[in-house]
Amino acid sequence: MSVYPESIDRLVSELTKLPGIGEKTAQRLAFHLIDAPRDDITALADALVAVKDKVHLCPVCFSITDKATCDICADPNRDRSVICVVEHTRDVYAIERTREFNGLYHVLHGVISPLEGVGPQDIRARELIKRLNDEAVKEVIMATNPTPEGEATAVYLSNLITPAGIQVTRLAKGIPIGADVEYTDEVTLIKAFEGRKQI
Repeated sequence: MSVYPESIDRLVSELTKLPGIGEKTAQRLAFHLIDAPRDDITALADALVAVKDKVHLCPVCFSITDKATCDICADPNRDRSVICVVEHTRDVYAIERTREFNGLYHVLHGVISPLEGVGPQDIRARELIKRLNDEAVKEVIMATNPTPEGEATAVYLSNLITPAGIQVTRLAKGIPIGADVEYTDEVTLIKAFEGRKQI
């Protein structure tokens, strides 16, 4: 039997459904919300409903947007000859924060994972191949995560794309900035040696 009133129990239960939110954090958030002014709670509830009602997938790159197409796809100043393939929309925002990439994106919404029953038909692979019919595309950058599933997805897509005469590249892998060589795992060190550059 819970020590909290039913409405608080329900709020805590809903908050624990969020990623990274355990029972104790959910309880802290619930009591914070109880103490917050009603206007703040209403604004939060309105924002949650609005994001659910207005945000959808961009029909071009499959990132999220609240417009007909996302701002990146709609920007005429972006380099349309390069498409960066990522697993999730949050990867787009991580790359955009660097301000180094000026091309377009394609969001797969997952990776191939036979153990989890996820095949090429379950990610946005077909849509990527259709986009490559545009003669402007000269390079596809594989920016999937360096996991076995991410690597398998990158290789699978590369095998589909290369015969079309489009260059396929992969993000470099290696020792992260600030890390110590002695604590770096063997696979990362191997990739770092393979991806070394002249200085």
